[in-house]
Formats: sequence, structure tokens, C-alpha cells
Amino acid sequence: MSIQVTVWNENRWKESTKDMYQVYPRGIHGRLREIFEAAGYSVKVALLDDPEQGLSREVLEHTDVLVYWSHIAQHEVPDETAERIAERVNRGMGFIPLHSAHMSKPFVRLMGTTCTLRWRESDDEELMWTACAGHPITRGLPPCVRFAPEEMYGEYFDIPSPDETVFISWFTGGEVFRSGVCYRRGRGRIFYFQPGHETYPTYYIPEIERILVNAVAWAAQGDTEDETRVCRHTAAALETMPVCRDMRMPENEIGREV
Repeated sequence: MSIQVTVWNENRWKESTKDMYQVYPRGIHGRLREIFEAAGYSVKVALLDDPEQGLSREVLEHTDVLVYWSHIAQHEVPDETAERIAERVNRGMGFIPLHSAHMSKPFVRLMGTTCTLRWRESDDEELMWTACAGHPITRGLPPCVRFAPEEMYGEYFDIPSPDETVFISWFTGGEVFRSGVCYRRGRGRIFYFQPGHETYPTYYIPEIERILVNAVAWAAQGDTEDETRVCRHTAAALETMPVCRDMRMPENEIGREV
């Protein structure tokens, strides 16, 4: 039976990101759909403006892996939708938040931390190194993938210690970042993947496509052991979590030697 993938995208833009439709004429969700359908997966697209954000209980029940891209509209996702996703992950659904979805409500709930990081938009070059040789997500990849441009994401990345750190990236300014990390929550598998700034053609890079296809196959397997590792916080606990800080690199640090 084919893996059932739901690709979710907020599908929002602002003046500084309107060029993403020149890079992705059918939206980022359209490009992701092409990648996964070419791999033989069954794909459904869901958008923020759909009824129940396109992520009703029925949709999630028929989803093996949820691939999730978001950026400027994180706050528009209702808490109950985020809880519904987290609950489904704990019961075995795979979850792949991409790029700026590190601040999405479902990922923050599943991590139980602020998930903040340092970032800079300056057409950086990225060297992404395989740090977990032999992991299924790395299948068919060279030891290092080099691409540009990409938005810099840098440490410190406020996430729990990953179960596996699959990729570590280096950027032009000397920053490093845990760019591909795996977690288990309940019976569900999670893979956070950093590349994918909306105005850069990252999702056309063959190695990035291969990683996404591999990640879906890995996340779809789920876990079957009796021990259940639940998400770290309930919605009530998260209400007391510190507000995300602006973690852009100071102007005087951009491009400096380290």
C-alpha cells in the first residue's frame, strides 16, 4: 500500500516574501507534492484557509506522514489543531516540519521547548554534512551537500537533545546548525529539516528531494514498542513558556570571521 502523505502549507506571503511564487509558481506545497508523487506516494495538500485548516481528525487518521511548512502565520493555527496533530503523532503518525516550521505550534508542543534559533537572510552558502552515516534518511547521499543561496539558521537551537542528529550544517559566516534531527514521540517519528527558505529554489535540489523522500519513508514506519514517549508539555503548560525572542544575527556579526 502506498504511503499516505499530507502536505500542509500556510500559503501566506508578505511584501518581502512575494517572490516565492516566482520560485514556486504552484506554491511550496505544489512543489512538495511533485516530489512525493514522483516517489510513488499518495499525496493530499491541505492549506491554512481550508475548513479546519485542512487537518481534521478524519484527514489526520488517513495520514501516514504530515509534511508541514509554515512561517508568518504560525499564530493563526488554532491550539486545538496543534493538539490534534500532537495527539496523532503520539499514536503513530510521522511528522516532518520544514524550515521555519521550527516555530510551529505542533512542533513546539512536541518538543516542549521554545525552539528558537539564530537566523540571517543574506544569500549564504550552506554545507550540510551527514552526521549519522547509515541512517535511512541519508540513503543515496554524498557525505556533504553544498548549495546556495540559503537562509542561515544557527545555534543555539533550543530543542531537546535529538534521538539522532542526521545532518549538521555550516554557513558562510562560520555558523553551524543541527539541520536534520530525529525524535520519537509516543509511537510517532519526527524529522525536523532546516533547508527551505521560501524565496530560494532549495526544493529543486536533487539531494534535498532525496532527503525528503527518504524522510517520509522513515517517518511512515512508526514504532510499535509498548513504551510510550509522550510530548513534553500540555497546552496549559506551554502558556507559561517564554515568548520567542528575535534571534537575528546582529549587523556587526554578519560575515565576521570566527
